[in-house]
Amino acid sequence: MLYTDSRPFYLTIFLISLGIQENAINKADGSYSKALQVLSRLDLLILDDWGLEPLKAAHRNDLMEIMDDRHGSTSTAIISQLPTDQWYQSIGDNTLADAILDRLMHNAHRIKLKGESMRKLQSILD
Repeated sequence: MLYTDSRPFYLTIFLISLGIQENAINKADGSYSKALQVLSRLDLLILDDWGLEPLKAAHRNDLMEIMDDRHGSTSTAIISQLPTDQWYQSIGDNTLADAILDRLMHNAHRIKLKGESMRKLQSILD
């Protein structure tokens, strides 16, 4: 069961940090597809540490479904150290990568940060 505290970003962080698992039990009882539907409808979906690992085939399909449902109606923020020109490789399948990134990058605002990591700077100050 998913609980929200009326602020959509808490639910998003909760689902992603738990890593809602695609497995036979969750597929059979419908909880996995319900979780995907919830992600599709959130006002703001935050994908942090994007591209740390290549996506598996099933996750590419899920991401495509989520991005397709979200396109033009909700916001998605992606935080990544991986340069955008390497996102195709991280997604893994060129056809799906093209479709996913078309939905993500269309009307996107990119903010490229420079300088040292805030964590590194904070450790120097401490």
